Parts: sequence; structure tokens; C-alpha cells
Amino acid sequence: MAIEMLDTLGDKCPEPILKITLKAVHVKQGDILEVLGDSRTFEEHVRIWCERLGKVLLSVKDEGEKKKRIQIQF
Repeated sequence: MAIEMLDTLGDKCPEPILKITLKAVHVKQGDILEVLGDSRTFEEHVRIWCERLGKVLLSVKDEGEKKKRIQIQF
């Protein structure tokens, strides 16, 4: 199991989800994608994306200053 990182800090909706979608093509089944984001709707949109694509949202951690770290398992 590998952990891939993706930084979307400073990106506004819908850029974080677009970047996650592009990165997802290269993430293997069972691996984890860890995404940093700070847009107002970041967590909500990642949750919806995971539900629609059948991915597992493992964790959401507040990193301070409106930043969040979300882990998605593929």
C-alpha cells in the first residue's frame, strides 16, 4: 500500500476535485491519496466525489488556518 500526496492549497472550487480526478488515474487499488485543501467547499466536494466513485474517505483532519488533510482509499 502506497500513499500518494496531492496539494490543492489555494485552489478554488472546482479545481481540487479536478486535480483529484486527474491524479486518481494513477492511484492503484488499495493505495491512499492524501489531499491538502483549504477551499470553503473542499471537504463537502471530496465527500460527494468519494460517494459517487465508490472510494473510501478514511479521514479528515483540520490542519489549522482553514486547511484540511483528507485521506481517500482506492
